[in-house]
Amino acid sequence: MITLLTDFGTQDAYVGVIKGMIASRCPTTPIIDLTHAISPQDLLAARFLLLSAFPYFPPKTVHLVIVDPGVGSARRAIAVQLAGGYFVGPDNGILSGIADQSPILKAVELTNPAYWRTPNPSATFHGRDIFAPVAAHMANGVPLTQLGFPIAADSLVRLALPFLITTEQGLVGSLQYIDHFGNAVTTIPAERMGDRPWHLRYGTTAIPSPTTYSRVEPGIHLALVGSHGFVEIAVNQGSAQHQLGLSVGDFVTLEFGELP
Repeated sequence: MITLLTDFGTQDAYVGVIKGMIASRCPTTPIIDLTHAISPQDLLAARFLLLSAFPYFPPKTVHLVIVDPGVGSARRAIAVQLAGGYFVGPDNGILSGIADQSPILKAVELTNPAYWRTPNPSATFHGRDIFAPVAAHMANGVPLTQLGFPIAADSLVRLALPFLITTEQGLVGSLQYIDHFGNAVTTIPAERMGDRPWHLRYGTTAIPSPTTYSRVEPGIHLALVGSHGFVEIAVNQGSAQHQLGLSVGDFVTLEFGELP
């Protein structure tokens, strides 16, 4: 199958065009929309959402990711084979999250126009002219070695890793993503915490850590481990983003022990 993750939205026909390009080359291949609601050019959000979704698909899935503020520039178009699947998209760091969890086996720069829509692609729509056709050919079984020149895995662009350090009291992280509900996902993974009691601090605000939303009254903020495996700040039946004024990049502190 092929998954799609873009910042195209649903107002325009861009997503439909991408699906049309895929269907014209592999009409029986299932296409799954991860999301098209990423804020324009938000590479950190694309990185996080790809990281969150990638483990739940069969290992031969082709993940087509088009969040491409550098379209038309010298940035490379790439295809990558990982231990857990395949990736097609721009070389701008989107892959850096899953590359930390799934080894890169092969990587190529997409230099063979025989697998593009046209040898003269648009300067503004590589998703249509390069990435979608290549993803379709990959789904049809075309090996990476035919798509372009091999490149070293360590040459791929990496986004700066979201902030996370260990302290004597616990961990200091940052907010890496805010979802549709206003829940703010931190960079603190659950496996770094063990079974110890803990709480968060955001600025001067202390945030308790019950295990479920239902353990606090509606409108009350809390911290818990989200389904993605990271600590997040939430509000029961509300938006933590709006209530606490949260923004991506803000620092948060996890302290071990119960709130005093």
